[in-house]
Amino acid sequence: MTQSFLALDSASFILPDGRILFSSLTEQFDTRRTGLVGRNGAGKTVLARMLAGELEPSAGRCLRPASLYYLAQHAGQDGAATVAELAGAGPVLAALERIEAGGTAPSDFETVGDAWDIRQRLAQELERAGLAGLALGTPAAALSGGEAMRVALAGAALRDPDFLILDEPSNHLDRAGREALARQLLAWRKGLLVISHDRELLGIMERIVELSGQGLRSYGGNFAFYEEVRRQEQDGAARQLEQARLALRRDEHERRDQRERQARREARGKREGKTANQAAILLGGRKERSEGSAGRLRLQHEAAREEGTRAVREAAERLREDAAVRIHAVADAAPAQRRVASLEDVVLPFARAPLDRISLSLGGRQRIGIEGPNGCGKSTLLKVLGGALAPLAGRASLPARVAWLDQRLGSLDPDRSTLQQLLERNRRVGQDMLRTWLVQLGLDAQAVQRPSGLLSGGERLKAALACELYADEPPELLLLDEPGNHLDLASLAALETMLNGYQGALAVVSHDSVFLERVNLTHRLRATPEGWRLL
Repeated sequence: MTQSFLALDSASFILPDGRILFSSLTEQFDTRRTGLVGRNGAGKTVLARMLAGELEPSAGRCLRPASLYYLAQHAGQDGAATVAELAGAGPVLAALERIEAGGTAPSDFETVGDAWDIRQRLAQELERAGLAGLALGTPAAALSGGEAMRVALAGAALRDPDFLILDEPSNHLDRAGREALARQLLAWRKGLLVISHDRELLGIMERIVELSGQGLRSYGGNFAFYEEVRRQEQDGAARQLEQARLALRRDEHERRDQRERQARREARGKREGKTANQAAILLGGRKERSEGSAGRLRLQHEAAREEGTRAVREAAERLREDAAVRIHAVADAAPAQRRVASLEDVVLPFARAPLDRISLSLGGRQRIGIEGPNGCGKSTLLKVLGGALAPLAGRASLPARVAWLDQRLGSLDPDRSTLQQLLERNRRVGQDMLRTWLVQLGLDAQAVQRPSGLLSGGERLKAALACELYADEPPELLLLDEPGNHLDLASLAALETMLNGYQGALAVVSHDSVFLERVNLTHRLRATPEGWRLL
């Protein structure tokens, strides 16, 4: 019987520029469904590729089972030409076609092996993925991102490996796709490692492993258990930080008192030396002893200060970076009773009936989550609400100030810094105050000066929101299209904090049910077989 486990033995990885990404990792991944989490840039994808054998560790080793399948991010963007190739069945199907055409090449028979029924089995997997009837020769480029990921997942199930590694498999999946993925993973009985920021998907894991600058740490439970343990750890770290700061201040007071007492003794000694009738050699000895005592005291103080500072630094490092994220209070954008958008018998471009028609009215405090399958017209609806797209028929009344943030955050100029762009939007508050507000959002002094195109996904989203919310005239209606895509857990928490601090009307498209639960929606607008329905 084969073993379905992966193991790291003192594994390290050094980047081409010489930076150590992680070092001396020792961990075993078994048949428990395991979620791998960590900040963007921590090295999760590099670790996955190393576990899969695509990269070799700079030191240490990886132990792998006989068969392993790694599904990377961005399925469909790896050069696959057809659905069959995207599912990893291209070579086998090609060899089978040559045999069926009368070919007798031994290499083709070796390639097919026992997979004579591969067409039927792949069709079954595609049907389970909600893609029944999809032709194997369909160009991969014709698929949406979600469809491409579902085809790749079907190919993974077809292989039935001893160990399966998935990197952000729920990205681009709609609600139906995410539910199908969850069912597939719940039925998986072999080794499984899932890299994800999808909190709902992480909720069905049996173990969470976190990768950070301190290495790998295993939490023996699902995401809810991980969150609770991390919350307790952060509460403890905050208490330790406060205690370390108090101890540092107390020790500094004591050292100052000691210095003052020493200075008084030295001053008294100098006065007595001027009036005392003592031999020069005795006075010199007293001076040397005094200077020696002062020197030892200074060294002791420096050592104590360094120790106190180290304790504060270590306590601070145990706090998560998102712990201090706060949003500056934004002025009320519009009265609750004011209508900020109205669609009357609007016909949406590109949408199919019955979802091509909608009537909708939004008030100044409404917060709407827009839900529905990929391709139903959610993004088109946002564009119409934002005035970026005209309806084919009907009347769109959009009297409010609107901010529309698409998935690519096109409102940001990638060549200019966040601070430059915010200063243009806010001329009432000085630069120092704006910097303070940005720091409170988790954008430090270096980040706000870099071109926004060089920021991480989470930083860019914070920057785009800051430029809108902190403008002289903040938006009365904020439109967001899948804002949580590609954000790590800390950035998601920061985004939720920002949106909960916003007092205007909100319409957000998302497939992330946990995110929608945490942003205090007043309504949900769902795409149903009967049309749009406001709940």
